[in-house]
Amino acid sequence: MYQNLQNMYKRALDMRAPWISRWDAARRYAMPSADDDAATLFDATAMDASDNLAASIYTLLTPPESMWLQLVGESDLSQNADYATSVLRANLNDSNFYTTIHQCYMDLVVLGTACLFMSESPIGASSAFTFTAIPMNDIAILPNAVFHTTSMSAREVMEKYPTWTPPANLRDTINRDPETPLKLVQSLVGTDFVAWLDVGGDIENNIVSTGTFETNPYIIFRWAVSSGELYGRGPVLRALPDIKTANKVVELVLKNATIAVSGIWMADDDGVINLQNINLTPGAIIPKAVGSSGLTPLTSGANFDVSQLILRDLRERIRHALLADRLGLLSEKEMTATEIMARNADMMRILGATYGRLMHEFIRPLCDRGLQILARRGIIEPIRLNGDAELKYIAPIAQMTALETVIGGNL
Repeated sequence: MYQNLQNMYKRALDMRAPWISRWDAARRYAMPSADDDAATLFDATAMDASDNLAASIYTLLTPPESMWLQLVGESDLSQNADYATSVLRANLNDSNFYTTIHQCYMDLVVLGTACLFMSESPIGASSAFTFTAIPMNDIAILPNAVFHTTSMSAREVMEKYPTWTPPANLRDTINRDPETPLKLVQSLVGTDFVAWLDVGGDIENNIVSTGTFETNPYIIFRWAVSSGELYGRGPVLRALPDIKTANKVVELVLKNATIAVSGIWMADDDGVINLQNINLTPGAIIPKAVGSSGLTPLTSGANFDVSQLILRDLRERIRHALLADRLGLLSEKEMTATEIMARNADMMRILGATYGRLMHEFIRPLCDRGLQILARRGIIEPIRLNGDAELKYIAPIAQMTALETVIGGNL
């Protein structure tokens, strides 16, 4: 069993490996971290458009403090569907869901794939749920399998898994220094959970914990997926060539601007002029030999107009790829109701496929997991989606979908 798990883990890492460099490049230009070299970033178009798109999805998909989901009873066993809806929403509102999900939306836009970990809070906490945005570099996936790699101190591992007994080869080290860092792998294959230390050797000799989950706590959702691929492709990944080019064009424009401002000068190499003594400051007097041309400016062949045209086209394509020209604020001129409806319909045609995928991979698993936790605690009666109750999604993006259907039916 554990040998098969080890083989699956290795295969998952191999399948993730080609994506790491793509994710790093996308992050560098659209979501730079403190470790990135800010001196090599010259254009912020992708950063600004990514922030706007993530904020738009946040408002359209999961608007805080508003009713964006509802359970509708389908059987006699689901008379408490309304109560379950209110309890589920209350626990989401009291948790860290709305602060954490925005991080996932940023990963979704920039990387194309995001992972939200939904765990059960300790008894007595303000909410039954606790959410964590897992960096995609820490996640490796296979169909029906998730591998989460993280670094924790030995003390943290023992606090998280109190029944764990450190292996003999690590016991002395951990006793001397409880803060010893350990590489922990948490895997979920189907409903079977196994956590082990990745310290070399067989998994069986480094088991930390085993168990089962009734519902998957790792909610992984993607923007769009190509055939045969497991990881998603987001708007930033698609626009990455234009983003890199725009950054380089701005860099060259700035270099050319310094030349245009300070200039490049030529002087006769006659062995008399000491170039080290020449000071190009306002009011300076620079002597020259009689009959010589003195200092003469070198004419630059750069064309600012051409570079600006190229840059304008690149920025427009980046904003278009990140939907900034369609998900932005309404135009300054007054729009009629028909124009607003047409704009919303156009927006839904663009986001329709992504919306359907997010419903299937994000919203429904989120509700399944939440209802299971609440039922296990005895707060609500057990409710099965598409059995006892139907999930009715009533967020702004769902209302726009319904509006487009009405418009289409009246044409």
